[in-house]
Amino acid sequence: MVVVTPEYPVPARVASPERTYTPSSRLASWMLAGRGQRPGREISQSHAKPQAWWKVMCLTGVDYFSTLSYLPGIGLLAAGAFSPLTTLLIVALTLLGMLPMYRRVAKESPHGQGSVAMLAKLLSRWKGKIFVLVLLGFVATDFVITITLSAADAAVHVVENPYVPGALHGAQPVLTIVLLLILGGVFLKGMNEAVSLAIPMVGVFLALNAVVTVVGVAKMFTEPQLVQSWTGLLTAGSGGVTGAIGAAILAFPLLILGLSGFETGVSMMPLVAASGDTPEERTRNRVHNTRKLLTAAAVIMSCYLLATSFVTAVLVPRDEIAPGGSANGRALAYLAHELLGNAFGTAYDISSIAILWFAGASALAGLINILPRYLPSYGMAPEWARAERPLVIVYTVICILVTIIFNADVNAQAGAYATGILAMMASGSFAVAVSAWSKRQKRSIVGFTVLTVVLFYALAENVIKKPDGIAIAAAFVTGIMAISFISRVSRSTELRVHAIEFDHTARRFITDSIAHDGALTIIAHHRRAGDKAEYDAKEVEQRENNPVPLTADVLFLEIEVADPSEFSNVLYVQGAEVDGHRILRADAPAAPNAIAAILLALRDATGVIPHTHFAWSEGNPLGHLFRYLVLGRGDIPPVVREIIRSAEKDPAHRPRVHAG
Repeated sequence: MVVVTPEYPVPARVASPERTYTPSSRLASWMLAGRGQRPGREISQSHAKPQAWWKVMCLTGVDYFSTLSYLPGIGLLAAGAFSPLTTLLIVALTLLGMLPMYRRVAKESPHGQGSVAMLAKLLSRWKGKIFVLVLLGFVATDFVITITLSAADAAVHVVENPYVPGALHGAQPVLTIVLLLILGGVFLKGMNEAVSLAIPMVGVFLALNAVVTVVGVAKMFTEPQLVQSWTGLLTAGSGGVTGAIGAAILAFPLLILGLSGFETGVSMMPLVAASGDTPEERTRNRVHNTRKLLTAAAVIMSCYLLATSFVTAVLVPRDEIAPGGSANGRALAYLAHELLGNAFGTAYDISSIAILWFAGASALAGLINILPRYLPSYGMAPEWARAERPLVIVYTVICILVTIIFNADVNAQAGAYATGILAMMASGSFAVAVSAWSKRQKRSIVGFTVLTVVLFYALAENVIKKPDGIAIAAAFVTGIMAISFISRVSRSTELRVHAIEFDHTARRFITDSIAHDGALTIIAHHRRAGDKAEYDAKEVEQRENNPVPLTADVLFLEIEVADPSEFSNVLYVQGAEVDGHRILRADAPAAPNAIAAILLALRDATGVIPHTHFAWSEGNPLGHLFRYLVLGRGDIPPVVREIIRSAEKDPAHRPRVHAG
């Protein structure tokens, strides 16, 4: 929006003069439709219609609830008869630790930024940006491996169904890739379609699990010797209560994977519908609804985990859980076939396949909502990365590559899966603990500190037992860092300005200068002392070394680099006067880009092509390049000229740059 005051030719606000990309075809328009908003707006990224909280819970739940397909089996394999006790620890951690933690994360990052945003506040400038990139590497590890592992596990359920031809047993990688392509196709259609698919999947899957659990409990009542056999295993050579607790604690880190849905739940806050007449009211309501989402999901999952772990511990034979056994990785599916027949078991398999395949949907939605909040605004991804559909294609290709690398092997990806999830939960707990410390909330400090210790213990145990996981996470971190640096360098000649605002004094200076001789003569200056002698010397130097007409009315232009790690912002140009010298001043992430943007804005607003005069910089060109990329300065004149050349294709309309 341009605000014009009649007495001045320069508006109070000028939109960025950077040429925006206009799609040249219907396909390009479709691909770039719904590009996310700039940072700082109420809701970002997805153009999907907001949905009721329980519907969004189903989308997050395809990841969270789908762990029922394999978690009871993991518990049995890790803890044997003690798996219900280990599951009880997980439930306690869920309701007393993770739920309070993520309810607080939702409150402190109300637009879905998650714990990454909370941790980013701890460090400033480049340190903060690099820290965020490292965290995003773990986020990418968590979400990408969630997608690939879930699809691979769905393929396992396909090939292990008794009705499936044995010829398909070697086709698991191909089946996984097909499932990934279908998932990507759903998201190309739109986020609303993903939500619509998630609701019946979650409803049917939970209903079938309830049937298996109820039938299993009924079998225990009719055959009490099964329960007696289980209790016998608990007491035989267990070391009593101490041994039971020890076995549960040792298996605990493996079952913590069942908490994977919390981070995606927070990341999808922008999808949660909220009422209210003002942005503040809608934000409060969205936080409230997201907390209901998190609470409902945690309570439902806790009930199912306790019930299914008990049923599988009593009814599934130990030899069937071992690798190669028919219940390995699919204990509830095994019971569905054994207790209710192959027809019902196949229905359960189909439901498991569907929800495991679509478990990647919540992770993909999380990637779409989280990464574009940071990388494009840092200049570390192209602007098209704000659009949903190109990101879906990129993420799908990455997931297919990961699947090929691991040959769709679920066990081979388990270490990276656990590392990503545990790193995100541990860092989130640390962020909440720091927040509690800053607000002097004693009870919260103790609780979240204990939770942080528990999660870092689980992370350390996982890294020790499966070091390949941290290696894969490091590869994701390195990849994001490399891509971010390349993107930042490639975008260095963009104007990097959203809009330019001129205050009353600056507009008066510009008006008076044009009125003097119909021209705009500007001297770029790096302020040091800022006194009359400094400006006198600068003006004399430029009139002698540059073609500044003796009668020209001169304005000084000064750019203070406030935070060079930022990429773009709104420029606020203020007028100042020092002993008769008139100065235009602004703070910006990079001096050359800000100067170029101001010159183009002045040209567009006044119709006068500005002439800007610089002093040559001395020093090594590589040193200047480094200073520009990292510190926002360097050899400014040639960079300003190149930025103007990139933004304005017609040489006759470019602001003039002089150096001497």
